Amino acid sequence: MSEMNYLDKLMSEVAVEWLPLGDVTQYEQPAKYLVSTINYSDEYDTPVLTAGKTIVLGYTDEVDGIYNASQDPVIIFDDFTTANKWIDFDFKIKSSAVKMITSKSEEKTLLKYIYYWLNTLPSELSDGDHKRHWIGNYTNKKIPIPCPDSPEKSLAIQAEIVRILDAFTELTAELTTELTARKRQYHYYRDHLLRFEGREVEWKTLGEIGEFIRGKRFTKADYAEDGISAIHYGEIYTRYGAWTAETFSKVRRELAGSLRYAKRGDVVIAGVGETVEDVGKAVAWIGEQDIAIHDDSYAFRHSMNPKFISYAMQTATFISEKAKHVSRGKVNRLLIDGMAKVRVPIPYPGDARKSLAEQARIVAILDKFDTLTNSLSEGLPREISQRKQQYAYYRNLLLSFPKPEEVAV
Repeated sequence: MSEMNYLDKLMSEVAVEWLPLGDVTQYEQPAKYLVSTINYSDEYDTPVLTAGKTIVLGYTDEVDGIYNASQDPVIIFDDFTTANKWIDFDFKIKSSAVKMITSKSEEKTLLKYIYYWLNTLPSELSDGDHKRHWIGNYTNKKIPIPCPDSPEKSLAIQAEIVRILDAFTELTAELTTELTARKRQYHYYRDHLLRFEGREVEWKTLGEIGEFIRGKRFTKADYAEDGISAIHYGEIYTRYGAWTAETFSKVRRELAGSLRYAKRGDVVIAGVGETVEDVGKAVAWIGEQDIAIHDDSYAFRHSMNPKFISYAMQTATFISEKAKHVSRGKVNRLLIDGMAKVRVPIPYPGDARKSLAEQARIVAILDKFDTLTNSLSEGLPREISQRKQQYAYYRNLLLSFPKPEEVAV
């Protein structure tokens, strides 16, 4: 790889100094950039950033107090994670938990070099840990600065590392953009198929075609490597797609008598969620054995094609109707009596055999779309996953400078 050969020449007999991050960066809790409105719209121009998995919360028309990151990019992180984000577009902030990192001197250290190095650090959080990571936790982290006595050569090395990693990042971004476009096409076609315009169909409520069985409580302490297969409500919108034949989790066998189960063909529905779209998210269970379900979820038992029901519950029409029956608070909770009133299409309602055949035909089409847009073993998702692994490999390789024993990262 020619880029690596050039970097090898640059790095030949290079001295490296490990400096506290606080020596090369400055931190800010950007309270003066906080947005005051809750009136967001995609028609507005300025993105509002928040802490958490979704970096862009919405868009605002507020013009005062905008941070001009298009001129001065920043690294953003929050109190609960080491998942740093590179921001090079103008923004406002929603959460006071958001922190910003800028370089003290771009003549000595490139901010994007610092960003890439930060992402080599292992997470200090375990699953479910909401321990706050204040700015002080970062100031003492040691970052490698090549050729500290020769700023010009140091910047050349940093710039070459950034250039190589940018190339990997840009390729992944291009693939991700293409995948996003395909997902939009898929969603459009799925919604079009399941509207049944001009075709023989009857719309019935979920309560008319099946019943809801609420799960029984289990906790993370009940998880086991070998036990009863189970689905936790939070996994439905974070780990599962429209259907599954295997579970990610198992719980202790001693709980068998106290649990409730979904059977093959049931559609498992999340009863609570962070967003209106998350709550009520469904996954069709097509595995052979019965599986335990959490008490914040429901098994919807019916006589239709389970994948057809699950796909129908992903459509924009269904989500819009479902939203009317969500109780909003710190968490969004599904009111199941209302959910039972939401309608789904029944093709050829007067002929059960023909109806099931049509459901199967539609499912076969949507399964192909689903594989192309969501499968980690095929298509773009697989290629994106490989590119991310390749990026992480070269990032860690490029930034693995020899460390003195006293340097703890």
